[in-house]
Amino acid sequence: METKQDNVLPPGQRYIKKFIHYAALGVPKVELNSYRLKVSGLVERELEFNYDELLKMINVHYKKDFHCVTGWSVKDVEWDGIKIKDLLDMAKVKDSAKWVIFYSLDGYSSIVPLEDVISDDSIIALLVNGKPLSREQGFPARPFMPHLYGWKSAKWLTEIELVQNYVDGYWENYGYHERGYVWDEERFKGHNGKHSAKRPIL
Repeated sequence: METKQDNVLPPGQRYIKKFIHYAALGVPKVELNSYRLKVSGLVERELEFNYDELLKMINVHYKKDFHCVTGWSVKDVEWDGIKIKDLLDMAKVKDSAKWVIFYSLDGYSSIVPLEDVISDDSIIALLVNGKPLSREQGFPARPFMPHLYGWKSAKWLTEIELVQNYVDGYWENYGYHERGYVWDEERFKGHNGKHSAKRPIL
C-alpha cells in the first residue's frame, strides 16, 4: 500500500491545536457493563469482546496525525490500540470479503476497503494521549486509520462486519468518498461533492 512520510501535511489540510468533535447523530450513552465489540460477517469465527478484554489486547503505540475531511488536522496525537489485522486474523476472514463496515452505538456506520483495514497502522483505538477516549472522542473504542479521513473512524464502535459488496455508510450516502485517502484528497465521490454543515461538539 502506498504510504507518505510521517509529519508531512496532506494537501488541503491545516494544523489546529485541538480536536473538533463531531457527532452526526448525537453523543450516545455508553453502558460499559454491557458493552461488547463484535466481529461478524464473512469470517470463519465470529468474535465478541468486552472493554476489559480489549484493554488487555493493546499492542500498538504510536504518534500519528489525525486528518478531518473538513480540512483540519491535529499533529502528533498519541494512540494506543489493537492492530485490526490481529482481530481479523483471529476471526479468519473469508476470501470473498472485500469491504469492512464499522457500526456505532448511535446508528452511524462507515465503510472501508479491507486492504486499508489490514494495514499495519490501522488500529482499534482505546487510548488517546495516554488516556481512555473521552465520550466525545468515541469512548470506549473507535477504529483509526491514519491514511484515511476521520469520518471513516466510526466512534462508539460496536461491530466490525466483513462484507463482499460495497454499501454506503452514513456520510457515503451523502456523497462522501468510498475510500477517503488523505493523500489523494478523496473527500467526495467523483471529487465534486459539497460538505453538509454540522454543529461540532466543542
